[in-house]
Amino acid sequence: MLNKEELQRITESIQLAESHTSGEIRVCVARQCKGDPLEAAFKKFSQLKMDTTRLRNGVLIYVSPSDHKTAIIGDQGIHDAVNGGFWNEALEKMLSYFKKGEISEGICKGVEKVGELIKSRYPVSENDINELGDEVIMEE
Repeated sequence: MLNKEELQRITESIQLAESHTSGEIRVCVARQCKGDPLEAAFKKFSQLKMDTTRLRNGVLIYVSPSDHKTAIIGDQGIHDAVNGGFWNEALEKMLSYFKKGEISEGICKGVEKVGELIKSRYPVSENDINELGDEVIMEE
């Protein structure tokens, strides 16, 4: 699906986005997504305990390239801060790259877009700690 360099680039895009915010961004790449990607993303969000951050400001970008499915889930603190069309804008940006076969680039652009949103609502604080890992989660 994604090679080592692509995974590293996505991890670096997460780290860059998080360097400007106290929010937490995770990316999960699934080999398959049978059914609704939003439901799969909610399940993964819970499994990863992303709803346990101090400010409830975690965001999960869930992607299944082989099934052409993706979803973005924000915890309560993020969900309350966005307008209804924000997630669709981020998804459309990602999908425009996916259609060209540029999966890792699309994910990086999605991370960048989400990072822009959460830094306006949750700027980085002096004593900020990274509550969740930045590595890409590969789901079999």
